[in-house]
Amino acid sequence: MKSALAAVALLAAALASHAQTASAAFPYEADGATAADASSEYLAAKARWHNELAAFARADQERFPAPGGVVFVGSSTVRMWTRLSQDFPGVPGGVVNRGFGGSTLADCSLFARELVVRYRPRQVMVYAGDNDLAEGRTPLQVLESFARLANTVRAELPDARISFISVKPSPSREHLMPRVRETNHIIAAYLNRLPNSEFIDIYTPMLGADGRPRMELFRGDRLHMTDEGYRLWQSVIASHLPAAPAPAPAPAPTPASGPLALPP
Repeated sequence: MKSALAAVALLAAALASHAQTASAAFPYEADGATAADASSEYLAAKARWHNELAAFARADQERFPAPGGVVFVGSSTVRMWTRLSQDFPGVPGGVVNRGFGGSTLADCSLFARELVVRYRPRQVMVYAGDNDLAEGRTPLQVLESFARLANTVRAELPDARISFISVKPSPSREHLMPRVRETNHIIAAYLNRLPNSEFIDIYTPMLGADGRPRMELFRGDRLHMTDEGYRLWQSVIASHLPAAPAPAPAPAPTPASGPLALPP
């Protein structure tokens, strides 16, 4: 674990030192075309997720989200949160759901401009990483993907808050829990070094007294969450979102004019 934390420090320093260079090399353009987009990895991901990206584009044409809201981006756990806006009704600027099922944190980092930056949010909530681990990536590789996403967002939106929702303990992937814990640990350590960011722990409250995943929080596939699971997430995440401004206090009543009535 010490070597992993040392790697976190090195990665954070390296990515921070190259952030401005990367921003200059890959400037954001309205049509999303950058030098980075020409990479084979990006093109392969764009082909794989063509239908999902097209659906987001159609939604934007119908009603483009107002700037200054909160974007949730990530895998099917985000996509299947169908009551996301209703669960957080008081968020200034509203909530945008840009989850796409089966995606990895590596995918999210490739599409950071299309799925986050273009909406100019005040905050981005990221949930992904368990699919990366299931595909064989290491915790450090997951961290690297998150760090690249964070740097892309921070380079374009320096004031945006970046929040990472911890990888959840799914029963169907219980064999991966040691890697899940390590991934959460090193991403939390990375965020401790990143200003205006936070790590949100949903891993711990999803465990029972026996230290195993709480089955009532998961559907029959033992991977995706039930309504009870999303209620738990809502209760944990709500305090990490911007609140609606408090209403202005009502003006004090003006004293009635005219002579005071004297008691008889």
